[in-house]
Amino acid sequence: MGRYVFKLPDVGEGTAEAELVGWHVKVGDMVAEDQIIADIMTDKATVELTSPVAGKVLAAHGEPGQQLAVGSPLVEFEVEGAGNASAEAPPSNPAPQAPVPPEGGQSPVSKSP
Repeated sequence: MGRYVFKLPDVGEGTAEAELVGWHVKVGDMVAEDQIIADIMTDKATVELTSPVAGKVLAAHGEPGQQLAVGSPLVEFEVEGAGNASAEAPPSNPAPQAPVPPEGGQSPVSKSP
């Protein structure tokens, strides 16, 4: 058995993040390839994401309403064969980070007299 990590794809033209609208699966579920696993929303569209593999859901990252970065882990599966991630690696669960505004709001702009 192997571990397969499905990362949030870029479903728009260069979008950097998407909102997780809802899950169609939960940890422990067996899924078939192309089964709908989650709904996400960008500023351009709401999209149903389908599973790229058949397997058992080991981890589902994110809660409905949460913004997720494109390329971040979305779902981890246990699959037949080698998978695409190390089975020894612990499930990644990065804490969401809010962007930090620059000191003073904006950088100063020098004005010529």
